[in-house]
Amino acid sequence: MDPQNTVLNVNGIEVIYNHVILVLKGVSLQVPEGGIVALLGGNGAGKTTTLRAVSNLLKGERGEVTKGSIELRGERIENLTPAELVRRGVVQVMEGRHCFAHLTIEENLLTGAYTRASRADIAAGLEKVYAYFPRLKQRRASQAAYTSGGEQQMCAIGRALMAHPSLVLLDEPSMGLAPQIVEEVFEIVKDLNTRERVTFLLAEQNTGMALKYAGYGYIMESGRIVMDGPASELAGNEDVKEFYLGVGGGERKSFRDVKSYKRRKRWLA
Repeated sequence: MDPQNTVLNVNGIEVIYNHVILVLKGVSLQVPEGGIVALLGGNGAGKTTTLRAVSNLLKGERGEVTKGSIELRGERIENLTPAELVRRGVVQVMEGRHCFAHLTIEENLLTGAYTRASRADIAAGLEKVYAYFPRLKQRRASQAAYTSGGEQQMCAIGRALMAHPSLVLLDEPSMGLAPQIVEEVFEIVKDLNTRERVTFLLAEQNTGMALKYAGYGYIMESGRIVMDGPASELAGNEDVKEFYLGVGGGERKSFRDVKSYKRRKRWLA
């Protein structure tokens, strides 16, 4: 990737929980301005922890970045609060959506606009969200608790857009959704990326869908990046097909069983 065009630089970070549990082990990745980058891997690989390290949401779970650095457009951001990061354009959409169940869809969206002071600006933001998510406009007066999983995911993304972000950290957007709704959500992500120039770093277990829409991908295992490359190359890689796309009849359980695995380990390079 061109370092001049990089919005996010994660440089060899380690994350420890409860002062003893090492979860991330030298993770490095880059996200280009205006791109969609996929962070792939199974449950427990370290994807969510990586996103929370970037958005500085680790402290609530007794986690901390103990080594390495995180840069946003060349500025170190590890010590910024989540609120300060939102004001700089970094917003995370949490795994599981986390809509406020007792609030209406529109009230949920408005909670994302707390950094925007102008009422006209907030109203314009709402209309933009409704333009991308017409279903939310239809359900604007419904309590979030009584909407579908797909509508809640759209609400969570819309709420992030109300902060006028330049970088969205999207955690497991396909979780618990029907395939048709997953496709619809990813189409909207692509549309936001193309038309609004919103940059996305998305953590996803649905490797096939993520590689279809991303430009670049990183694969994680056990808190490390084990492979990265253009999405088209990863989608065509035989090991990726077998382990993550369900193609092939091998019995290997992870990249650790691939003979060339040690030669590919970036952290030993």
